Amino acid sequence: MDGFEKRREEKEKKILETTFRLLNTSESKENMTMERIAKEANVGKSTIFKYFDSKENLIRKVFEVYIEKMVKEAREIVYQDKPFEETLITLSQNKIHYLNKINQRFYLEMMNYITEKGEDDFSFLMNQFAKENQDMLLDLFHRGRKEGKVDLKYSDEFLIVFFQALIEGLSNSDVYEKMKPYVAEWTDIIIKGVAPDKSKD
Repeated sequence: MDGFEKRREEKEKKILETTFRLLNTSESKENMTMERIAKEANVGKSTIFKYFDSKENLIRKVFEVYIEKMVKEAREIVYQDKPFEETLITLSQNKIHYLNKINQRFYLEMMNYITEKGEDDFSFLMNQFAKENQDMLLDLFHRGRKEGKVDLKYSDEFLIVFFQALIEGLSNSDVYEKMKPYVAEWTDIIIKGVAPDKSKD
């Protein structure tokens, strides 16, 4: 990477970090202006447009980068090849850790982007992330079956729908705020819920 590319990368990173901070503090995406972002990031407004074309594209990129980080860490956790229960606990703790880093409005606006966009590039990317998450969960549950921690009566299809329902529940603002302190209980119920019934042995 030459000096020009490095400076460009640093500017892009600074713009994204500034936009994330503004979205995650007092600014809603509707009220946040490119002038404010440029001032806070110490770059020219024209520079932001040059790199991102529009405020909409900039906000998409902020959400995209945040989700990429979550998926990357989840992938690392799942494929450390640790026992099922330990992996699920760590995965849940990591999810809550990421939720605790953002305020409620940022989370809900991000969920809105994910769920309401049409067939554009962003939706395609979100579908890719969703598919990767689904594949990771299936790998984890297959491991759980081998370890005798996941009841064989539960199909892959049911387990995926079950987890989708849990995640979609978290997208509700009331549920999201109330659930954050209960990661240990949340995980414990999931583990017990999918475990084989020992009383039948």
